[in-house]
Amino acid sequence: MFDNEARVSPTLVRAMADTIRHRGPDDEGYYVAGPVGLGFRRLSIIDLHSGHQPLSNEDDSIWIVFNGEIYNYQELRAFLLSKGHVFKTRSDTEVIVHLYEEFGVACLEKLRGMFSFAIWDRNARTMLLARDRVGIKPLYYHLTNASLVFASEIKAILADPSVERQMDPELIDRFLTFLYVPGEATLLKGIQKLAPGHYLLIKDGQPTIRQYWDLQFTEPSQGKSIEQAEAELLDLLSETVNLHMIADVPVGVLLSGGVDSTGLLSLAVDQTDKKISTFTVGFSGEAVADERPYAKLAAERFGTEHYEMTISAEDFAAFMPSYIWHMEEPVCEPPAFALYYVSKLARDHVTVLLSGEGGDEAFAGYSNYRNLVWLERAKRGGPLLNGVLAGGMSLANSLFDESRFAKYAPLMNDRFPDYYYGRTSNPYRNTGNGLGSMYSASFRETVDREHSLEPVRALQARVRGHGPLDAMLYIDTKTWLPDDLLIKADKMTMANSIELRVPLLDHKVLEFAASLPQSFKLHGFTTKFILKKALSRRVPKEILNRKKAGFPVPYESWLRNDLKEMVWSVLMDSRTIDRGYFSKAAIESLLRANSNGSDCSKTIFSLLSLELWQRTFVEKEQVVV
Repeated sequence: MFDNEARVSPTLVRAMADTIRHRGPDDEGYYVAGPVGLGFRRLSIIDLHSGHQPLSNEDDSIWIVFNGEIYNYQELRAFLLSKGHVFKTRSDTEVIVHLYEEFGVACLEKLRGMFSFAIWDRNARTMLLARDRVGIKPLYYHLTNASLVFASEIKAILADPSVERQMDPELIDRFLTFLYVPGEATLLKGIQKLAPGHYLLIKDGQPTIRQYWDLQFTEPSQGKSIEQAEAELLDLLSETVNLHMIADVPVGVLLSGGVDSTGLLSLAVDQTDKKISTFTVGFSGEAVADERPYAKLAAERFGTEHYEMTISAEDFAAFMPSYIWHMEEPVCEPPAFALYYVSKLARDHVTVLLSGEGGDEAFAGYSNYRNLVWLERAKRGGPLLNGVLAGGMSLANSLFDESRFAKYAPLMNDRFPDYYYGRTSNPYRNTGNGLGSMYSASFRETVDREHSLEPVRALQARVRGHGPLDAMLYIDTKTWLPDDLLIKADKMTMANSIELRVPLLDHKVLEFAASLPQSFKLHGFTTKFILKKALSRRVPKEILNRKKAGFPVPYESWLRNDLKEMVWSVLMDSRTIDRGYFSKAAIESLLRANSNGSDCSKTIFSLLSLELWQRTFVEKEQVVV
């Protein structure tokens, strides 16, 4: 598109769109004009009959392809009509076009929703790519001096034969440190992720990337009581659930049996006179935590049409190649399997699902937040007390055979936030990711730990001076949330042509949570305090007071038993070893340790994902989906 004389191939644009047919089985559309080509696959949610894309303004000078939902589009549409704009559809997509006409790039600040979109402005000769504030919707791109190729999924970019399939070995250690790949890079050289809350503008062949939104942890309002904050939060949650219910197709709720999804369901039933469908999943096998009784309790309480299913080790193994294909990035996220199967179940009944994803990141729901806040408080006792506490943690670990105590001992003499890399990363700043012993001698020499940590180092600098809780919430909102949880949420549901909506990640909810005092979120040893308090009269006590579980996929047992043969055949295969990244002896030792009862499941699943990803996306091994 940088050469005005260039011509985009319509066949290429169609081929790219065909790779993501699962994201939009209802319609397709194309715009090709000289050096610019736009392709689209549509999942019809709003304005089912006239929301065809690509869509233009009145004189066809501005064109858009848009993935997502704008929840305040009706309000924006009324404003734009008052300004004289003429609409030909009732879709939220067209609202963005006219909002861009009115405000240019500043239109992004007006949007409330989840989105990734591209706008071609023919008169200004500019291409604008934009991604929502939190990164609910993905947007990948390949930029060279001659062209820009972009899509909602990597596989569409790879359909362009000019894009090379080359792995970046420098990012292997980053992946194994975090168990996903934070930041804008992907493991494929030259293919980037547009960061959440950013836009990419290309004008006269020159690219500019800018941030248009960031999460600010402000000083709490003086004098606001917990009761006032609770009432404000409940009003805000009711508003955001109401907006997320807007659709011209059936909307259901994904129930995990926890506080967040049950609370959302309680608010959703207030917004409709129709019976809501709810969905949950359980797992076969002995001694497996089962969320279904709690989900069923919530469904009965709120009178939903409830559906549930069971998945087995065989289901897990059968879906593994498709998991790699749909995720497109190696991510250690076994709960994604549960989300895939439950959304497949839901597709027979609804097109949109609401999920409680994001409540833990907004309101401090994870135990590690509580543990590290208390650890930082304990450090105030000085070096002598720190040494005593560190020794006590190690002693407790040896007595009770629990690693959860000992893992904090090395942090007693480390500064916060220097050691905090995120939810899933190993906190031992000086010992690497714990997988260094897995590397071959030659590969170990190439590993640059600071390069691996680069995306988080920048975030650590931004939160220096903030309290530990706010700092952790900020880092996780910028890394773990978009690059792990939301990739899983988007890719697994769209694989089944289901749109997943996450009301707790509405940016107004996030901004409200960020404005609260720490004690409103972490109250003593109680996590997610204000959210639980706000929902306490809505959520059954059996759910409100239970231990957090999520979707506890029993993959540890499955990898050790049912899937042992498959794991050994892949990780000990000569193709895997000959890549030169890992030591054969170390991998064999790891697999034997896991077979003998040591829990090495995260490491094994990560290595398995990495190898299958390379075979799929670099070596083009065929996957049947």
